[in-house]
Amino acid sequence: MNYIIFDLEWNQCPSSSAEREEKLPFEIVEIGAVKLNDNRDMVGEFSELIKPQIYHEMHFITSRLVHLQMEELKKGKPFPEVMKKFLDWCGDDCVFCTWGALDLLELQRNMAFYNMPPLSDRPLKFYDIQKLFSLAYEDGKSRRALEYAIDMMNIKKDIPFHRAFSDAYYTAKVFDNIEDPDVLEKYSFDTFKIPETKEQEVYIIFNSYDKYISRRFDSKTALLASKDVNCTRCYRCKRNIKKKLGWFSPNGKHYYAVSSCFRHGLMKSKIRIRKTDGGVYAVKTDRYITKEEYKKLLDKKAQIDEAKKAKKDS
Repeated sequence: MNYIIFDLEWNQCPSSSAEREEKLPFEIVEIGAVKLNDNRDMVGEFSELIKPQIYHEMHFITSRLVHLQMEELKKGKPFPEVMKKFLDWCGDDCVFCTWGALDLLELQRNMAFYNMPPLSDRPLKFYDIQKLFSLAYEDGKSRRALEYAIDMMNIKKDIPFHRAFSDAYYTAKVFDNIEDPDVLEKYSFDTFKIPETKEQEVYIIFNSYDKYISRRFDSKTALLASKDVNCTRCYRCKRNIKKKLGWFSPNGKHYYAVSSCFRHGLMKSKIRIRKTDGGVYAVKTDRYITKEEYKKLLDKKAQIDEAKKAKKDS
């Protein structure tokens, strides 16, 4: 298996939003990538400019951040040609790696615009190196700029930033320096393509939590009624467990519940409801919590119930 660490540069409509192509708000103008083998040794490089087809002037933000001129881009090749070359270079047995999640989204959106076959028919497993850096060196929640990570890790800056290949190169350097095996198991899942069937759903167990990505449902009501979504199951002993605190929501988008496993203690379940074309889907996580954390959830539910009661009485 190879790791494909890639970075994109893209342009957008340089004038009013009324002139923007709705199906392609960001047009990719450069793909840069580094290929690492199983040992995370660099075994290949990729760099191609893409000739713009939609936006023929540079947006001022693109001009400021990216060291590219439109005259240079006009010498590039059309996106479908570059993309096919890139995928051939990647090979079949690979895992994509990016700094943040946006590049993988925009890559697939550009592919869809040109009616190219999708990368996957279901959520795509990838490494978000920005998240891994936060998990390894900070609080797991912050999201830092790539250059910040390079400076913090004392990685030599031997080529300029803010071109696709150079940013892919530095992202690969950060990835190569992350050694904690618990961090390296934390795959992310891109949901440009959500599951359409139960067989395509994602269920994965990490060392401290599990994650479930549901298929599409026509409505939130149908989603919440699904046993696959609303059940609480211990991911350690694989048994359904009884809820101590039933599902409740502070905002109609996130739902919480707490269940009790006689072997492993209190487990918090969280459902995040996300919209998609023609319906909704759920991302559910389960993890074990302390009694103090359980008490905070009880207090949160009590506050919600009190607010509802006050609104009803007013």
